[in-house]
Amino acid sequence: MNLLSILLMTPSENGNPLVSFLPLIVIILVFYLFFIRPQMKKQKDLRKYRESLKKGDKIITIGGIHGKIVEEQERTFTVEVEGGNKLRIERSAVAMDGASEQLGDKR
Repeated sequence: MNLLSILLMTPSENGNPLVSFLPLIVIILVFYLFFIRPQMKKQKDLRKYRESLKKGDKIITIGGIHGKIVEEQERTFTVEVEGGNKLRIERSAVAMDGASEQLGDKR
């Protein structure tokens, strides 16, 4: 028998009731290890990155705007874009580091 058929077998009348929940427990564990945990780590890293931004850093916004931080407030940044224009954006709108993009680094 293959592994799938063994996991899906129903226990007999006098079998351990925990065995019937084993496939469900395995599925929940797999979802946690491969989907939920990596996503939480990615969110934590992004939050740390956004908190560490300072004046002079090059950034890329979620909308794809490339710029350089010229002023920093508590929840917003003033970003200078090409042509000398300045935009005020929310800290949460920063997607990635603009310096690594110009170096050819693909994240």
